Amino acid sequence: MRLALFEPDIPQNLGAFIRLAACLGVPLDIIEPCGFPVDDKRIRRAAMDYYDLATITRHASWTAFRTAHLGGQPSGGASGRLVLISTAGAVPLPEVAFRADDILLLGRESAGVPADVHDAADLRVRIPLRPGARSLNVALAAAMVLSEGLRQTQGFAQLA
Repeated sequence: MRLALFEPDIPQNLGAFIRLAACLGVPLDIIEPCGFPVDDKRIRRAAMDYYDLATITRHASWTAFRTAHLGGQPSGGASGRLVLISTAGAVPLPEVAFRADDILLLGRESAGVPADVHDAADLRVRIPLRPGARSLNVALAAAMVLSEGLRQTQGFAQLA
């Protein structure tokens, strides 16, 4: 399982993603451009000493990410299924059957992902929220979905 973050625009959230990826042993893909300098000191501060423990791959663009992980195809990727976590997702999280090779993609905090990225996903998942609530913080959403995915695929066994 992998985490992928599409054009992040809040450094502290990227730091939280780095820490999450490092602690759970999951590779993190950063799809640029970011809304801030990627080497920004706030990222290291948020990631604390976990920065060097994380496996991070930076991609210059959505196209570069697709080439690296999806064989350049919109979906049906070479490296696994692309699972978009979105407030506009069609499948509620409790109904998802995760696979060990899933790539969990999360969009920009301010705008999500554009239509072509949304359309490229093999699966679009939403976290059910109480009426009147718009969305969770993107790093919290990632932690929830990743935890469920690792639970279902016995991904926590490697961490014990």
